[in-house]
Amino acid sequence: MDSQLLFSAIWVPFIFGSSLALIPSKVGSKAYKWISLAGCLWPFLVAWYLFFQFEDGLQGGYQFEFLQSTGLDSLGIYLHLGLNGISLPLFILAATVGLAAIFYALHSHADRIQLYLSLLLIMLSGLMGTFSSIDLFFFYFFHEFALIPSFIMIMIWGGVARYAIALEMTIYLTLGALLSLVGLIALYQQSGADTFSMLALSNALAERPLTETIESNIFALLFFGLGILVSLFPFHSWAPKGYAAAPSSAAMLHAGVLKKFGLYGLLQIAIPLLPMGAFAWSPWLITLGLCNIVIIGLVTMAQKDLKQMISYSSVMHMGYAFLGLATFSVLGAGGVLLLLVAHGLSVALLFMLSTSIYKRFATFDMSEMGGLGKIAPNLSVFFVLAIMASIGLPGFANFLGEFVIFAAIAEHESLRWVLFVSALGIMISAIYGLRSIGNVVFGTPVKCNSEEEVELNDMKMFEKLPALLLLGSLMIIGIFPKLFSDKANRDLMHLYGDQEMVLEEISRSDENQNLND
Repeated sequence: MDSQLLFSAIWVPFIFGSSLALIPSKVGSKAYKWISLAGCLWPFLVAWYLFFQFEDGLQGGYQFEFLQSTGLDSLGIYLHLGLNGISLPLFILAATVGLAAIFYALHSHADRIQLYLSLLLIMLSGLMGTFSSIDLFFFYFFHEFALIPSFIMIMIWGGVARYAIALEMTIYLTLGALLSLVGLIALYQQSGADTFSMLALSNALAERPLTETIESNIFALLFFGLGILVSLFPFHSWAPKGYAAAPSSAAMLHAGVLKKFGLYGLLQIAIPLLPMGAFAWSPWLITLGLCNIVIIGLVTMAQKDLKQMISYSSVMHMGYAFLGLATFSVLGAGGVLLLLVAHGLSVALLFMLSTSIYKRFATFDMSEMGGLGKIAPNLSVFFVLAIMASIGLPGFANFLGEFVIFAAIAEHESLRWVLFVSALGIMISAIYGLRSIGNVVFGTPVKCNSEEEVELNDMKMFEKLPALLLLGSLMIIGIFPKLFSDKANRDLMHLYGDQEMVLEEISRSDENQNLND
């Protein structure tokens, strides 16, 4: 029964989204709004039901497994779904952000709203499938499936230069996807496994480990392929442009959830299955992660456009996750998982609030804003809290994610220098975050000379509810991190516990070799 519910979290939003495109427009807006609401509410309810049904005592396996033949059995491809302690938080993240994004979109007054909501639901379907797939083929397939609506929405509702931006995104993400696909196929072929299942791959590699050279080559493909999808420096330029051009709900889903695909792939698949290859590429993990924090952070400070600032800050904070992965420890992996959930919630909230602020000023230029606290006090409070969460204020989930990663780095004597460089990111975040609050919230209300209709009132209920959902989730996880960490710890120990000892032996043998030389 629970396995069927897990499958329904994928097909229900897809069926409802597809049906929206077929409903005649004369049926009326209320019909397709109720359909959209039902389509995004069902995965949310299923995700939390499965959360409470999840058994903490099981180690190293998946629960709620759903296995179905696809007609490609001879190739080892099955529709194999399930959740473990690592995928469960991201599955809930996708459902939560999806509910907030689609509920906000119901009142967006966008042209062709029926198609807009349909694409959002189809995108949500792909996201739910991505984080519940055990089979690597469908893990990759659902990600690509969720990308298609994202491109379409930018092409239709992306504003100025939308075609050029969509083309740039297509080039970058296609390159990343192809490298990832080659890496996943190479991993399957070299492992000797019978299927693309992560469990089968893990068992096959445990019986017949790969050589360090093969692991290094496969990990390089996955690292750079998935890294491009995460906007790893210097392959990041597509992300700020794409998020700034995308309609708000699409940006919420892409930046908040879909971008976690790459880091989730490294966390759940690449590093546990290819530990020697990951260790060989660890200097690049650290170097490029620091570039995301420092270089992109400085670029974020220079932004005057509110949505561009949020977009660049989203790219910047992914650098901390790469540093956490580079520790190859249970503690570091746990910090990365917590940060992924926290970042997804906070950046989705900021993109939503930025559009609400735009409606009050008819511009994203922060130099032309001011006095939001007098115009919309509730919106101002939400914006200040969202910025504080994003820059890592204690009490929010972002703080715990970054703190755990810093603690994991401090445990490695050879990596402690990284702490001093990455600490620059905290100062940079505080500068651009507090400056944005000063420009937007305080001062004298600016008179809008734009011909666009502006709202000179506070938040409406359709803005408050999704904002409360996202902000409340950040605060609950920030205060009660065991909500997810207890369920993830056993799987992290299973994947990273033995790996720590193996990598320590490799490091020790390298040191002895250097002494002998």
